[in-house]
Amino acid sequence: MITDLLHAYDQQMRGVPPKPAAGVTHEWDGPVLRVVGEHRGLVTGPRDLGVEGAALDALIARQRDFFAARGESVEWKTRAHDHPGDIARRLLKAGFTAEETETVMIGLVADVVAEPVLPAGVTLREVDAPEDLRRIAAMESQVWDADMGWLADDLAVRLAAAPDDLTVLVAEADGRVVSAAWLAYRPGTEFASLWGGSTLAAWRGRGIYRALVAERARRAFARGVRWLHVDASDDSRPILARLGFQAVTTTTPYVWTP
Repeated sequence: MITDLLHAYDQQMRGVPPKPAAGVTHEWDGPVLRVVGEHRGLVTGPRDLGVEGAALDALIARQRDFFAARGESVEWKTRAHDHPGDIARRLLKAGFTAEETETVMIGLVADVVAEPVLPAGVTLREVDAPEDLRRIAAMESQVWDADMGWLADDLAVRLAAAPDDLTVLVAEADGRVVSAAWLAYRPGTEFASLWGGSTLAAWRGRGIYRALVAERARRAFARGVRWLHVDASDDSRPILARLGFQAVTTTTPYVWTP
């Protein structure tokens, strides 16, 4: 079962999205896809890059130098089952730094769908207004103790490019955003992805994250989506596992910063 899920993930979730956002370009450099125009660059590729050794070192250096010339940082997204197996070592050698490893989890929508159960005083609301997106970014900045202002612009651009393919939800208490999450559809595939889910510290452990998963699963089910994909943190992984998601691999971003 896991092998089948991983194959579906590799075939359907890696590559150019059906509706790229305005101002975001996707260009192939040999086997890798280079994404330009987001808050930082992104490099990703197929399960097997088909290059190794000196050729792989040159490919890595070319991506690093491309973004260096633009004065931008870049993330190279790796998965644990990718080939060649020494790409992480070569990225580190080229000056990239590993960020937190996450678990790629996949759940059958029909098994996950449920009515969201929220704590007293908390409501869910779909949003797309710029002010609400800025409120999400402010909440994320507080959670991560970092400037996440770029997130409001990122969500706005994606909503403008394909409003039917992104659903943004906030959990609010007394008019304050205490958590937020979004559901990204991938037309032409059996998948949609769950992103976000960060929650203010005072509101954690009350079922809000679980409720946001349930609400997004309910909406995905209504759209005929078969599978939900999540890059899960260590905190969210056990919650998702209890909901029926299966771990299929891990993903680690390697980031180069000028």
